[in-house]
Amino acid sequence: MEISNRAAFHEYFIEQRFIAGLVLSGTEVKSLRAGKASFNDAYCFFHKGELFVKSLHISEYKLGTIYNHVPTQERKLLLNKKELKKLENKMKEKGYTIVPLKIFFTAEGWAKMEIGLGKGKKVHDKRDTIKQRDTEREMRRIIPR
Repeated sequence: MEISNRAAFHEYFIEQRFIAGLVLSGTEVKSLRAGKASFNDAYCFFHKGELFVKSLHISEYKLGTIYNHVPTQERKLLLNKKELKKLENKMKEKGYTIVPLKIFFTAEGWAKMEIGLGKGKKVHDKRDTIKQRDTEREMRRIIPR
């Protein structure tokens, strides 16, 4: 099961990607396995040297009882110190942000999140991306593989 943030590639130029572990509770894992997550307005931020993701909506587990989780709580991301320092230094530069790209499960069953270091696109950049995608689609339609 893989849940991806397609809007992130429309809004940002992704320069680097990192794989981070997610700190989750039991009902959050069950909801993710069912594909019940939304990246609307989700972003990553630093607090006391640790990286967190905010506004990531993981729906409540429908069979959960009183131990169900809060859908939009902040969740800690697990990276090694070297990667955290690298990201924190880039965040201090103007225009950079850390964007969640996708959530997936490894073969061992661990929930991971791919995050990207992105720089915001301007309106004309978005138009260029759409135009390029349309021309590639037309080329594939004309010349089948």
